[in-house]
Amino acid sequence: MTHPVPAAPMKAAWIERYGPPQAITVRETAMPVMGPSDVLIRTRASTVSLPDCAFRSADPFIVRFFAGLLRPKAPIPGGAVAGEVVAAGQEVTRFSVGDRVFGTTEPNPSAMAQYVALAEDAPLAIMPDALDFGEAAGLTYSFLTAMPFLRDEAKLQPGQSILINGAAGSIGTVAVQLARHMGAEVTAVCSARNADLVSSLGADTIIDRHTSDFTNVEAAYDVIFDAVGKSSFSACRRALKPGGIYLTTTPSFAILWAMLTGRDKQGKRGKLATTGLRPLPDKARDMLLLSELVAEGKLHGVIDRVMPLEAIAEAHRYVEQETKAGDVIIEMP
Repeated sequence: MTHPVPAAPMKAAWIERYGPPQAITVRETAMPVMGPSDVLIRTRASTVSLPDCAFRSADPFIVRFFAGLLRPKAPIPGGAVAGEVVAAGQEVTRFSVGDRVFGTTEPNPSAMAQYVALAEDAPLAIMPDALDFGEAAGLTYSFLTAMPFLRDEAKLQPGQSILINGAAGSIGTVAVQLARHMGAEVTAVCSARNADLVSSLGADTIIDRHTSDFTNVEAAYDVIFDAVGKSSFSACRRALKPGGIYLTTTPSFAILWAMLTGRDKQGKRGKLATTGLRPLPDKARDMLLLSELVAEGKLHGVIDRVMPLEAIAEAHRYVEQETKAGDVIIEMP
């Protein structure tokens, strides 16, 4: 199956200045330029995440040190891409026109557009037959975030106890499945309305975030994974077992200080991992691992809703409410 490659401009989400959801618009812009080792992907779906909202609003302020001090360096947001290869450079051997692929453009945002050009050795893989484009886009972002935290930072082992805060979110739903796959005992923090969903993903214990404070326990967990960045190492320290680790997805000066000061007297520590900045070969290997886990039926995506590109500002507004369960998917025109 082949597709015509348009010469006309493409549509893309666009951010010129930091601000509220209405700061993100849709406009026409030039098609990406391909190199001899690149593939051109017609994007079918991408996803909006809390980090996307943070990089749009520059809240917390610390994101400006990554995205641009005064204004966004990359006007087209988004990292996750799922679509079809419509053209391949003359040196490309891994992919062919018509291949259904999914992957990430990170650390260079550009996925929220009708077309994306990626090097063939980028974090890009053939989509398993079981996936549709929306589920593939959501899993790309969530898996490439959750897996490095659990495997590389927590070094999660069978029989260990892990608490996942924000277990019904994009990263949380995947983290629950991965922690269960790794043989850990999983405690999930979420809203009561999402308890059945999170339990079905493999959580052993559910804590209602509205009625209980998960930090009011003593030495209960080997790992606390704050997938939504709503707690802190200082708040969670008591709930960690000696030698335990608190992991957060959200940059802050407090977590940077915790990393600088290292382990406390009981060996407890806090860590932020910038998973989007990992070496591209590592992410490429993880895309292949993701394909395997999906094909084996060990991992699946959770989609809250699907919205068109023209509703990108509304999607950002909805994600910022932090009431979603799973992924908010953007379909490309």
